[in-house]
Amino acid sequence: MTVAAVIVAGGSGLRAGGERPKQYQLIGGRPVIWWTCRAFLDHPAVDHVQPVIGEGHEDMFAEAVQGLDIPLPVIGGGTRQESCRIGIEAVARHNPDKVLIHDAARPFVTADLIASVISWLDRFPAAVPGMPVAETLKFAPGGMVSRTVDRAAIWTAQTPQGFLYDGILAAYRKAEAEQTQGLTDDASVAEHAGMAISMIPGDLENRKLTTGDDIVMADRDMTGRQLQARPDIRVGQGIDVHPFDEGDAVVLCGIPIPHSQKLKGHSDADVAMHALTDAILGTIGEGDIGTHFPPSDPQWKGAASRIFLAKAVELLEAKRGLVANADITILAEAPKISPHVAAMRAYLAPLLHVDPTRIAVKATTMEKLGAIGRKEGIMAFATVTVRLP
Repeated sequence: MTVAAVIVAGGSGLRAGGERPKQYQLIGGRPVIWWTCRAFLDHPAVDHVQPVIGEGHEDMFAEAVQGLDIPLPVIGGGTRQESCRIGIEAVARHNPDKVLIHDAARPFVTADLIASVISWLDRFPAAVPGMPVAETLKFAPGGMVSRTVDRAAIWTAQTPQGFLYDGILAAYRKAEAEQTQGLTDDASVAEHAGMAISMIPGDLENRKLTTGDDIVMADRDMTGRQLQARPDIRVGQGIDVHPFDEGDAVVLCGIPIPHSQKLKGHSDADVAMHALTDAILGTIGEGDIGTHFPPSDPQWKGAASRIFLAKAVELLEAKRGLVANADITILAEAPKISPHVAAMRAYLAPLLHVDPTRIAVKATTMEKLGAIGRKEGIMAFATVTVRLP
């Protein structure tokens, strides 16, 4: 049996606030959609994963799923119903027997729940996980209680919702042909087509992230889970210095800062990011930047230092490690660093896969002492704490 999974991420996610849709906001150092996609990519019973994203989200998606072996997304429609239909149509080339449809904003879906939905499709054409309603329900139009609703047979619905592929494809095509709108989940489409739908036990942890508070709590939860699984705490340090050269800007922590000179180096001479890279490499005994990116190699001439940092993080994560926090101190008489600190932290956060609050960038002068005090260059120190299994 071939199983496909459609990950629906076409919404704007405005209720969560922030500068990005909720599916692209960070929890546990990664975008929400990264965790969701990985859950299905890693599942041994899922053969194909098809993301469906909103129009104009292509760049955000590509950045969000870096490191995952996932197919190119398809662009969804103006409603969830239309986006799901497009996603279901897109996996037809794989000729699946079963299809799971899951909200990208449910990153805590477990392997057991995915397996459960798949297995129930051996007995029913549709299986929807959910939770029986535990609290008393009141019907209160206009805010005034009219009656108490019997909750005995009431369930809340979760995703992934599973279906025999041919059945749900036909159901979506039927709804489209009849121009039936307003069907809020896939089970509603199946119900409209007369399919038999089984409700199965869901998972309380499989919550949908909707508001800003949901994102904050999910970040705390996901970060805690990651740290708890990595009890080995290590600290690394890095130091780097670069002299000034003729130019009109310096690059520090990835941010170009206008200045009367630039920093001299084989790459972009981002002294702060170099120190940070060496600190991470030090936590896992992997040498320094020069070991992996020799200055004698012409391919690194003028290279962006984010390449070096990404390699250090890749080596750390290959050992199943993660960055817990980073503390960077920049020594410079000029230019002034403090106006750019927020941008530096925001730039580094997705590279380190941490929240910006776990990054500190500080600057101080040398009180005109030594080469730095004479404005001959800039020095940076970095200390990094990592967690490993």
